[in-house]
Amino acid sequence: MTVDSTRPIRTAVAGFGLSGSVFHAPLIAANPAYSLDVIATSDPGRTAAATARYPSARIVDTPADILEQAGSLDLLVLGTSPATHYPLAKAALEAGLDVVVDKPFAVRSAEGTELIGLAARLGRALTVFQNRRWDGDFLTVRGLLDSGSLGTLTRFESSFERWSPDVTKAWKAAAGADDGGGVLFDLGTHLLDQAVQLFGPATVIHAELAARRPGGPADDDVFVALRHASGVISHLSMNLLCAQQGPRFRLLGSEGGFTKHGVDPQEPYLAAGGSPLDADYGVEDRDWAGLLGRDGHLDRLPTERGAYPEFYRILADKIHDGGSSSALPLPVNPKDAVEVLELIERARELAAMRA
Repeated sequence: MTVDSTRPIRTAVAGFGLSGSVFHAPLIAANPAYSLDVIATSDPGRTAAATARYPSARIVDTPADILEQAGSLDLLVLGTSPATHYPLAKAALEAGLDVVVDKPFAVRSAEGTELIGLAARLGRALTVFQNRRWDGDFLTVRGLLDSGSLGTLTRFESSFERWSPDVTKAWKAAAGADDGGGVLFDLGTHLLDQAVQLFGPATVIHAELAARRPGGPADDDVFVALRHASGVISHLSMNLLCAQQGPRFRLLGSEGGFTKHGVDPQEPYLAAGGSPLDADYGVEDRDWAGLLGRDGHLDRLPTERGAYPEFYRILADKIHDGGSSSALPLPVNPKDAVEVLELIERARELAAMRA
């Protein structure tokens, strides 16, 4: 179904925690193809913040309140906890809305597959917010691989490591793996998606999952090894109790290697109140440029500018061109997100066998 391209896409954001307040709302508000009409949050502090920053948006308590207004909306963005993604996305599709689901797409791959089938039958656009496909360092890695300067790639190492010894979010403190809790569902979803995007389909050949933080209900220290059909081996690690962080990326090829430290600056920039429209948005400090070549022959490779706004630009083109009936691509094919969930399920199976 086509949304009238002469008016903005009427959008609601469910949840105003990190996802809704730092990623979705700023990106939507900065794009004239959208209007940010409704925000759902029941937290008094978040309600005050949403009201102050987006005075033209209606603030409601729950996603159910948004669904009651579905007739006056076009798009629902789900920035809620993972266990709610499947039921809320299903309800929104059935209410006639296009839907963006934050990662993880669902808690179970079967749920994601069901949602894809439902969206196809109803003619709705359904996509998943895998924003880190537009990290500047990932775009740099992708360009480097396209150039062929590393030769035949044999090893890809990618990690998200943080020092977060305390579980500060209430839902994360209570959520086990069955509820979408744990770092494999959180940061691991990004690492798995990036690896598959770069090197194609893969199988899990090794997995280690551990809960290191006292009282943590789910994994916070994970290592997963993939073997891609292309022949590349990916080593992916995510750790929330890491006092000394290693490289974000390390690639080894027959002609050279690439090592990159640091994390894409878009999230902290937005969290500090910056706008995607700012001239320095997404630009990484030159001191964080990666090293390309061989030991003794290393050159700095500047990081490409990060581009999270691309997600919503591509989605607007898709919706305005006819949604699911349009030949234009979605920013993220939800089938990719199901593939990631299947890898997560296999990693958990292998880790359980080792326990």
